[in-house]
Amino acid sequence: MNTGTETGWAPPTETERLLYEAKVRGDGEAELDALAGSRLYVLLPRLDADTPGFVAPPRSQRDPASGRTCFPVLTPGLLPPWHPDWVFRQTTLAELARGWPDNGWWLGINLDTPIATAVPARPGHRKAWLAADARTGGPRSGRLITHGAGSLHGPLAHGLAVGAHLAVHNSLVWNQLGAAYQDYATDIAWLRRPWHVGNRVGYRQKLESLLATQLVGRTEEFVLRTRHNLAARLGRTPSYEEWSNSVTQALGRRVPSGSGGGSDAEEALNSLRTIVRYEDRFRADGILAPTGRVDTLAAFDHGRAVNVVRMALGARYIDPDEAEHAVLRIGERARQAYGSWDAFSLGYALTRAIHFDEGDDSEVGYQETLAQHRILTRQPTSPYRNIPWS
Repeated sequence: MNTGTETGWAPPTETERLLYEAKVRGDGEAELDALAGSRLYVLLPRLDADTPGFVAPPRSQRDPASGRTCFPVLTPGLLPPWHPDWVFRQTTLAELARGWPDNGWWLGINLDTPIATAVPARPGHRKAWLAADARTGGPRSGRLITHGAGSLHGPLAHGLAVGAHLAVHNSLVWNQLGAAYQDYATDIAWLRRPWHVGNRVGYRQKLESLLATQLVGRTEEFVLRTRHNLAARLGRTPSYEEWSNSVTQALGRRVPSGSGGGSDAEEALNSLRTIVRYEDRFRADGILAPTGRVDTLAAFDHGRAVNVVRMALGARYIDPDEAEHAVLRIGERARQAYGSWDAFSLGYALTRAIHFDEGDDSEVGYQETLAQHRILTRQPTSPYRNIPWS
């Protein structure tokens, strides 16, 4: 089936393609399924969103095609360009069904676009919305979403792809500096916690820390750097014993005898064992070559840095030009630290596996990590398969 309209317009993401194809077929159930499986966005003035305790009343819009009064929502691929005074709140079809503002209104989807449509919203119709949510399970995580009109090639696309692990984790478009990351309120909240960023100055400080890879585990990074340096001297990957002895010797040079260095050595050797365990598991799962190794965890800070930039843009702490400049810097730092997308993704994966290692959800975290790596390194549409590393 043709995925464009008569005018040559092409759906920017999978959601819009599914909506368009359902509309062409006249398949109302498939249309609801596509809506139920996607985030939906409501435009609102930033002033309203910033006013403490104020809940803006729902705003209707007349559909120019049908003349109906609609509550307008947009799908992820059709958000307008970033604007300092207009922001978005995300919602879902199920959430709308449970809190519909007016029985006389229709649901207006992507009004004033080539795939605009209006869906009836009487109580019986809203039961069908909830049924669609039950069928699809609602918006799901772990999806690679590419925007057809976003950055696909060149340095900016490369930099944005550095942040693709978190974009996949949250099922967000990876290749766009746009009007929202999650949504305005969530972007602000996520910057405050866990990042402790509440303004432009805080954002800049955090970005510099991430660019300098100051937030990854320092002990793990020291252990990996020791192996890397030893491998360079030996001309081969050292054995476990050679590596652990080198770590102990390096710590002995850094910490004088009798000054409490024993706890540092124990921590370092525990980290070494954890790294060996996950590298062995990576080999068993087929994502690390039998003789392969991870030399640095810098990817984790680089990947998170891209997403901090995108959240700061969504929070209106920075503008698109500043965001683009920051993403280009991050991409360059990543190229300096790694030699390929596969090596970069393994560095990210190892750090994330270590991060989840001792929690109750360690196995869930590991399986998520494994899935993200496989999506990005194996899926034909992944930026890691289509953008040159250097």
